[in-house]
Amino acid sequence: MSGDEAPPNPLLAALPPATDYITYLTIVEYNLTAERLPTLHQVLQDPTLTTNIGWDLVHLLLPLLPASEECLQDVALKGNPREVILKVTEALRLMQYANPEAEEEESENDEGEEVAVEEALRKTKLEGGGEVKPLPLPVLQFETLLSMLATLHRRVKTKYPSRFLSTSLQAVLVSYSSAESHMDELTAAVVKFIKTLSGTKRPHLPPRVSSGNILQRTTSQQTEPDPEAQSEGPSLDETKLSERLLQSLVTHVTEDYMGSLSSADDVPGLAWSSRLMEKLEPGKIVPGKPTFAERFSKDEGLKGRSSVVGQLVAVGQDLGLDSRDLFQTFTDESTEEVGSPGEESDPPASANDIPLSRIGSLYLFTARSVARVLYGQPPPNDGIAIFPEHAKILRNFVGTAGTANVGLESEALLDAILCLGLLALDANAIDEPYDDEEFAQYLQTVTLISANSPSPTIRYHAHYLASTILRSHPEDLVRLAFIRDTLEHCPYENLKASAVGWLKGETLEANMPPATAHSHTHAHPHQETEESKDPETSIFATPIALTSLAPFLFPDLSTTILPPVPISEAWATFRNELGFYLATLNFYYLLLSATFLHEALDIAGLTETADVGGSFLGPLRQAVSVFKDSLKEGGELAAEEESKNSGGLGKQDGGRGSGVRGSWR
Repeated sequence: MSGDEAPPNPLLAALPPATDYITYLTIVEYNLTAERLPTLHQVLQDPTLTTNIGWDLVHLLLPLLPASEECLQDVALKGNPREVILKVTEALRLMQYANPEAEEEESENDEGEEVAVEEALRKTKLEGGGEVKPLPLPVLQFETLLSMLATLHRRVKTKYPSRFLSTSLQAVLVSYSSAESHMDELTAAVVKFIKTLSGTKRPHLPPRVSSGNILQRTTSQQTEPDPEAQSEGPSLDETKLSERLLQSLVTHVTEDYMGSLSSADDVPGLAWSSRLMEKLEPGKIVPGKPTFAERFSKDEGLKGRSSVVGQLVAVGQDLGLDSRDLFQTFTDESTEEVGSPGEESDPPASANDIPLSRIGSLYLFTARSVARVLYGQPPPNDGIAIFPEHAKILRNFVGTAGTANVGLESEALLDAILCLGLLALDANAIDEPYDDEEFAQYLQTVTLISANSPSPTIRYHAHYLASTILRSHPEDLVRLAFIRDTLEHCPYENLKASAVGWLKGETLEANMPPATAHSHTHAHPHQETEESKDPETSIFATPIALTSLAPFLFPDLSTTILPPVPISEAWATFRNELGFYLATLNFYYLLLSATFLHEALDIAGLTETADVGGSFLGPLRQAVSVFKDSLKEGGELAAEEESKNSGGLGKQDGGRGSGVRGSWR
């Protein structure tokens, strides 16, 4: 060989029949580089060769993306579809998504090295110019593998296509569920995959500006027939089974996507509850503060969330996912079967054997329901009333890990649940609970959400829902019993403060003239309560209510507010209970100021009998004086408070309830 002669290309020199297929595959494995990918693409145009070796090229080509995309599509178009499907699903199950922070750190450490060169190859330009942030290699691999699966499943000609589809979709879900970032791009890939398989004509989700996705170019290459094709096509039942598999995938992907949304700037999920209330109660919008509707129309990240979920909702509708089916799924109170991560289930025998995701069904149903108000779309076939449907939903999804965890569930999930409750209120669909225990249990769960959730937005909507439902009960004794139970046994001081607010509203409404009482009611605007018809029949219009509540409303603080413990401990306890004290003082001031209440409620007798001045107000004044002195410069608490720099009366860390149904005890 002369010095000017280039060495032969091994991918061309060893082509069969020069070697057998197994030997040629080995040569490709040891000689494949990014520079030789165009040659391999040329070689793979031979259908016979690709049928024999294509399935084993998948694992070799994936690390070379995006440069190897054409070769992978050759494999999908011309390889043996049954064998390649197995390799693609295996690759999906083995895929590992790097931690975004670790990936960023690695990128910084390897700057100027080979990794930086590879990352540069993955960059693309937006239309009109300008580089965008590249996608990580695993995301490109996921998109390409799904594109291959869409081609491969359409090529397989078999009587039972669901057997291949079941295996593939489980692998897709395993891979998708393990991702921790770039969920918008991954979800868009799944939606496109489902649309391609189902043949829906709706436009694909447009790429996000930040994605830089250069994959999934359409190809006009001819696909090769299935070498193992069966002459008999699938039956109608088999077609329904395949459709049900895709419906199930939509619900599970929806569950994972919504669960991945972080509550940045207190935007839980898609903030359905807040956007709904802005539409229904525009008078409560704070002037000068951006509304949630404005934030979702301007913020690119929030617009992306809304667009992705909109595509999931749309593709579910295109697949015939019925609202009644969704409704029955998430209101079913039987235990949901959950398989082990990565465990593959046997192919289903019928469409009825394929479960929908319970949480995903809830999200899709809520999205359809709230669209009626937000966008004027037709509502789902099934409406939800507070009792029994919304009460069932709470039992199914809230507090399933124990009463101590109520309100700590996914904020997107809580937002969806509260939104359905608010929609029921808007439709005046409260109905009657089975018994007083169910009523009290419902209120206890919702009020615990208002106490425990880290999101102020969630806490607000939960408080509004609980207050409105409490006021909806026609029996004043039932309402009084719940207020008393909360004041006496609830371990959360902020909920006890809420109970004082409920009592204040009941007292005013029961004792004011009907014309003014209506303006003070906390009941839903579409609901007329018994008390507003005849206030004098209410127990809150007599001294009985306040007298029965006095021991808990004005507790004896003489030995408890300044116990014989270090002042720092007493101060911590006082701060924890301050919200309740302030609410009680505000209410007591109202009782003293509103002269029309004095005789009807026997305020003088209440003050004397409950010893409000001696056992409640006196110790409270003394404690405030002690704490004030200690908080002054040089005081025992001053340095400690300065170091903590703490304040506010948000979520409290009080003791946990026992979880007894219908009672705080």
